[in-house]
Amino acid sequence: MRTALASLTTASLLLQPAIAAAQEGGRGGLLSPSGGLMFWTLIIFVVLMFILSRFAFPKIIGAVEARERALEQAINEARRDREEAAKLLDEHRRRLEAARDEGQALIAEARQTAERVRAELVERAQQEQQHMLERARSEIQSERDTAIEMLRREAVDLAIAGASKVVEKNLDDDTNRRLVEGFLSSLSPSSGARR
Repeated sequence: MRTALASLTTASLLLQPAIAAAQEGGRGGLLSPSGGLMFWTLIIFVVLMFILSRFAFPKIIGAVEARERALEQAINEARRDREEAAKLLDEHRRRLEAARDEGQALIAEARQTAERVRAELVERAQQEQQHMLERARSEIQSERDTAIEMLRREAVDLAIAGASKVVEKNLDDDTNRRLVEGFLSSLSPSSGARR
């Protein structure tokens, strides 16, 4: 469909100079009748109508019909929901009338139950809060230990690189690494953090 529209547009663009030349060279202005112009206009109109009726109109009509069906279905569902809600409301009113007869006893029982549930919920929330705090502390400690270990490794690598630059010769990487790691592990984390 796009290629047909593109070719139709190209044809109309190619014909525009010829149409303009015909209008200037001859008989008059834009409103004066021209047989060639009317012929090509009619041809373009027929081709365009054919393309639209073949490709665009069925899709547009199908979309409109699908939308109508969807709207009708939504209206029917809303109608059913409204009727069901009315039935539920009537049933609820009947139950409410029955509940008023038992009202005082149920209210007292509900207060006791609500107080007990509230106390349980508060206790459960406090337990969960404590558990979350402990887990967060554990994760923070783990991340801290990982970061310290990474910093130590970086410090070892930097110390070895610095020492090899100073001495201008890299002796034995494994031996150097063990010496520096031994030195850093002998330092306490708090003294390493202060430096």
